[in-house]
Amino acid sequence: MFWNNRLTMVAISLPDGTVRQYDGAVTAGEIATDIGPGLAKAALVARVDGELADLALPIEADAAVEIVTRQSDEALEILRHDCAHVLAEAAKEIWPELQVTIGPAIEDGFYYDFAKREPFTPDDLVKLEARMREIVARDEPVERQVWPRQQAIDYFQSIGEHYKAEIIADLPEDEDIRVYSQGGFTDLCRGPHLGSTGQLGTAFKLMKVAGAYWRGDARNEMLQRIYGTCWRTDKELRTYLHRLEEAERRDHRRLGREMDLFHFQEEAAGMAFWHPKGWTLYRTLEKYMRRRLDAAGYQEVRTPQLFDRKFWEVSGHWETFQEHMYTTESEERIFALKPMNCPGHVQIFKQRLKSYRELPLRIAEFGSCHRFEPSGALHGLMRVRAFTQDDAHIFCTVDQITSETKLFCDLLMDIYRDLGFEEVLVKFADRPPVRVGADEIWDRSEAALMAALDETGLPFTLNPGEGAFYGPKLEFVLRDAIGRDWQCGTLQVDFNLPELLDANYVGEDSARHRPVMLHRAILGSFERFIGVMIEHFAGRLPFWLSPVQVVLATITNDGDAYAGEVAERMRQAGLRVETDLRNEKIGYKVREHSLAKIPVIAAIGKREAEDGTLALRRLGDKRQETLALDEAIDTLATEGAIPGT
Repeated sequence: MFWNNRLTMVAISLPDGTVRQYDGAVTAGEIATDIGPGLAKAALVARVDGELADLALPIEADAAVEIVTRQSDEALEILRHDCAHVLAEAAKEIWPELQVTIGPAIEDGFYYDFAKREPFTPDDLVKLEARMREIVARDEPVERQVWPRQQAIDYFQSIGEHYKAEIIADLPEDEDIRVYSQGGFTDLCRGPHLGSTGQLGTAFKLMKVAGAYWRGDARNEMLQRIYGTCWRTDKELRTYLHRLEEAERRDHRRLGREMDLFHFQEEAAGMAFWHPKGWTLYRTLEKYMRRRLDAAGYQEVRTPQLFDRKFWEVSGHWETFQEHMYTTESEERIFALKPMNCPGHVQIFKQRLKSYRELPLRIAEFGSCHRFEPSGALHGLMRVRAFTQDDAHIFCTVDQITSETKLFCDLLMDIYRDLGFEEVLVKFADRPPVRVGADEIWDRSEAALMAALDETGLPFTLNPGEGAFYGPKLEFVLRDAIGRDWQCGTLQVDFNLPELLDANYVGEDSARHRPVMLHRAILGSFERFIGVMIEHFAGRLPFWLSPVQVVLATITNDGDAYAGEVAERMRQAGLRVETDLRNEKIGYKVREHSLAKIPVIAAIGKREAEDGTLALRRLGDKRQETLALDEAIDTLATEGAIPGT
């Protein structure tokens, strides 16, 4: 059979457009060697006709082949997947009695779930990482085999790996099973993998242990999950670990305590308690957003919190979103707290038959919404159960989709700049697996949104299958000061909800037509966006957003009266100011208010009172600037003005 393969010519097309001919089956590893020893040494896996494959896998027919090296986009996922296998091998060597389950690559790293009687300790992670480095140093060959399904089940049961046997038993009966072996360890895996453990390198680190239910089901047994990170080079690893340290320093939950902004407690899990300073920040942001929306032609509304279950059934939310909705029963009727505002806005649109001359109609609401999130998923302001959306819906004609999309994108980008975000990524998300509406409607809505996006000229990437259940969407992703991405704004084109809820307008032809509904948000939710801003600025919020903009800290009691007069004048100028008249040293006061991220501290003593001046110290700057009182107030009031006012 092998001889017959050798008689069949195989044409290999390379990324540079060249074609290489081989007298029969050839591996990607052989192709890399044929191209040059440097590429052969750097090769990790290959892309064959668009699919990743092992270097040792025979290619028996004409194919397009690309060699994947450490510099390739796919390299990180391959390295992380192999690192998970090396972790599992190390765990089995140290604790032969434990069972391995699954271990995928994830963003920034990998994990592996283990069934082990005794809990892993921090010292165990140190042992595991050391053994992993030994396995890499051994440079064990990684070998791929394909087994019949029953052979694989019998093998894993024979070595006590019952979880692996269960996974295989759930696969189709006619499916061959791929396994990979390295050293004395064999694992079930689709692959592909590196040619040997030595190719992994040393740029990895085990991070933490967490609990995880088998197959993600709380009814199943609890496993132990070890998380790790893996990178192409030691430099990339150091950069990532530094970013984690910086992220911890910027954690909005810690800063929220230090700045006295908000807190959470178990009696209202996932729902923020806003303190006076935090609520001042919230209201300032809301005031800014309201001004921007008013200027952009939006009409603000307010809709109820509770709707009858039947309403959500008609809108399609009950079928697709029920598990995230809070319900209550009264007078033999089931009601649900709204998880979103859009169906309510359709009801306002429908209260009077509209003319095409009234479109586009832009309806906005700072709507309070509730969604059930598992307790393990809650994360400060970033993942909550009660939140306020800066939500709006634009009812328009098909012909107005492009112009409204352009206007919205311009508004969104301008607001993000005002709020301190310069780098914004755009993603186009098309139809998800679970959705409402016919494919023909989705074809129309996706084509309309893509045409509008093209008109904006914004660069974008595709995010397949991640649209809303009622329509495709644009996702606007902010990149923060330490390189993390936060998806905040969205724009969705919806032909379905107006149909489901029977919304109409009278067209130029005097006939009734369905409006198009553009769902859009800029902040996403006030809670999450404030959390993102706190971490982006490391608590040092822009002066105009700071809950307390100035603290007047007296040096001696001689400055108390003057501090009171200055505070009153600053308040009249629209500044948010506090006085600190405590009998404490000025150095102590400055340190305390600096920790609370107060942007300006004015030290006031006898000299300042006599001269009518202020000695201003900016957050993060050890220098003081002494200004006449009028000049100081004018300067700070100008800085404190809400953008656009």
